Amino acid sequence: MKPKLILLLVLILLFGVFVAVRFFILNGQTDYGELKILSSPTTNIFIDNAMIGKTPFDQKYKIGEYLLKLIPEGTATETASWQGKISIFKSALTYVNRELGASDLTSAGEIFTSTRMTASPQDPNNGAVSVDSDPEGAIVYLDNDEKGVAPLILQDVPKGDHELSVFMPGFFRRTQKINVDPDYQVNAMFKLAMDMSQQQASQSAQLNNSPSTSQAPAATISASTASTVLIKDTPQGWLRVRADATITASEEAKIKPGGKYPYVDTKDGWYEIKFNGDAGGLVSGSFDTGWVSAEFATLQ
Repeated sequence: MKPKLILLLVLILLFGVFVAVRFFILNGQTDYGELKILSSPTTNIFIDNAMIGKTPFDQKYKIGEYLLKLIPEGTATETASWQGKISIFKSALTYVNRELGASDLTSAGEIFTSTRMTASPQDPNNGAVSVDSDPEGAIVYLDNDEKGVAPLILQDVPKGDHELSVFMPGFFRRTQKINVDPDYQVNAMFKLAMDMSQQQASQSAQLNNSPSTSQAPAATISASTASTVLIKDTPQGWLRVRADATITASEEAKIKPGGKYPYVDTKDGWYEIKFNGDAGGLVSGSFDTGWVSAEFATLQ
């Protein structure tokens, strides 16, 4: 009888060990996500003020919210550092990419995470994409199709690979490839870097238009010498003309690439043009003047 009792106790003990391993140790090991960090230049990585390595970095990390700091190595003394909050989700990728400039204005990057949707999509094969931008208000494009202004949530996005990009006049465009999984939402946060050449052109235009200026004429085309604006190629095959020099202004018309329009003024990464009828390839609209993004136009 005693041997049977001992055997029973051993079996109970082994079962207890199995339960502990299965539910406490193995389950605890799955409470991790993947953290991938890229940067230019190479940086030291700090999470909650503890250094964990250098970029590029790609490892499993325990789920939770953290303060991430990227500090350039000693040789990059002209480069700004970056810090921000990140979240790591169970069995999901958190992707951080930063291109560090001399200051925050000239630095750019993006943070991507993927989370399960709070409400099921109409089509079970679809997912969603949430887009935010810094500065707020960038135009959002999905597969070269303009979708709206950030912050924005795109519902019922077909599963698979897509190209996501954001643009704001006066800033450099950011583009990333994303993969949308059914019933999951891709969360994208873009930081845009200011296009200093656009800012300098705007300042030059203001100086050249000032009656007190005594500068010699520039050898290249500038706002003071330009007479026309040439529309460059665009992903959509047309370019919006807006009522003011902002992406939130109402649309006046759509014009085709290759068209040339009389130049009127420059402001904050936008050119004001004259247009009427179907001159220069006008598709629609009946207004006399409007503004086009300098990213898709050049002075002549």
